[in-house]
Amino acid sequence: MSATIDTAPSFTDPAQPPWKTFISRPSRGRTMATAGVLFLLLCLTRVITHGGTDLTSSSTMGTTLRVTIPILMAGMAGLWAERVGIVNIAIEGMMIFGTWFGGWAAWRYGPWQGLALAVVAGSVGGLIHAFAVVKFNVNHVLSGVALNLFAFGAMRYLSELVYKKGSAGGNAGGGISKSPQQKAPIPRFNVPFLAGGKVGGWKSPDMLGWFERHHWFLIGDAAGILRGLVYSVSWASLLALLLVPLSAWVLWRTRFGLRVRSSGEDPAAAETLGVRVTPLRYASLAISGAFAGFSGGFLAIVSANYYQQGQTANRGFIGLATTIFGNWRPTGILGGATLFGFAEALNLVGPASLPDLFLFGAFACCLLVILSMVQRKVVPAINGFVAGVVLLVGKLTIDKVPEPLTKAAPYVVTLIVLATASQRLRPPAHAGMPYRSGEGH
Repeated sequence: MSATIDTAPSFTDPAQPPWKTFISRPSRGRTMATAGVLFLLLCLTRVITHGGTDLTSSSTMGTTLRVTIPILMAGMAGLWAERVGIVNIAIEGMMIFGTWFGGWAAWRYGPWQGLALAVVAGSVGGLIHAFAVVKFNVNHVLSGVALNLFAFGAMRYLSELVYKKGSAGGNAGGGISKSPQQKAPIPRFNVPFLAGGKVGGWKSPDMLGWFERHHWFLIGDAAGILRGLVYSVSWASLLALLLVPLSAWVLWRTRFGLRVRSSGEDPAAAETLGVRVTPLRYASLAISGAFAGFSGGFLAIVSANYYQQGQTANRGFIGLATTIFGNWRPTGILGGATLFGFAEALNLVGPASLPDLFLFGAFACCLLVILSMVQRKVVPAINGFVAGVVLLVGKLTIDKVPEPLTKAAPYVVTLIVLATASQRLRPPAHAGMPYRSGEGH
């Protein structure tokens, strides 16, 4: 296959200045510059709000990492499904499979065995969804909703059989909605010299911690953020993060990935070029389910040390929101999941600092307005201005953010992104559309 898939449109004019080209053209440099500016705005927000350290503390960042991983894996599950042309509303159900089987295996055998079984259980859920939508051409949304309902009911029934006191598999601490605690946690590590990790039997210095304790502008903030990413990190978190660049490499640098993306763009054209779309869809949905199962297993084994009913807490749907937020790309999904996880982590570590996010959001909207005006995009500029005013008013009038508003933040942010950047969001052309092998050619 020599066709190029998912080619970005040209936003630039050869005659325009280089700085306008840099702003208009999607690139790694622009992404890094945006991240740097947002970091600067976060540091500025901390200073303006009279030195509150929770915004950039290592404890907030460490909690952000743990909260982000399940959302990130759910978003990657949505990516693999939609890139092959199937909308996976069933991510929540596949995560439920992962939490139950992961919690059960972690109790009976160990945490790594539990995480492996969670991945397998989620993958089986993905194959069930694929069987319905590929074999019988069932509506993708209806199949996903049905699988979600089945997962909830089936895991509740299994819990009653296995965990209920007095049953053959029962044990102290278990019940109809909860498993016994796992045998042992997945180990954690500290990076030597950066976060005081051990080298042999010698405890190395905690350099980032030293800088963080001084609270210097930019330097102390950067040290706090970096230390949160290298201190008390679970090996499961590291594995999850490595799956993001691996997925990007497979989807955009391998023949298999090109065929997956072509199946999501135009399956009929892909079949004319010799691509076997049906097996690809089964394989991609199995991978999608594996990511969702990993997410559920992480919740039961790393975030907690047992399975509990309702543990997913609609994170599968938040994962779908990050898929849209990230423009169906792994790095974008990572950024979206981090943003959503940061708000939840701040609520857990320093809820008094939550209103400060309104000021940070107002700064970000101001930046969006400036960039939109430079690119002469009127609608995003107006939307960004209105959102910035609302956030600024929120900062001036709200002293404590209600918990329901915190939980709704991912959906609110997604709506803002869709309203202000809809021109740049482009899902796979055939995602969610029915298709039978052999049609259209």
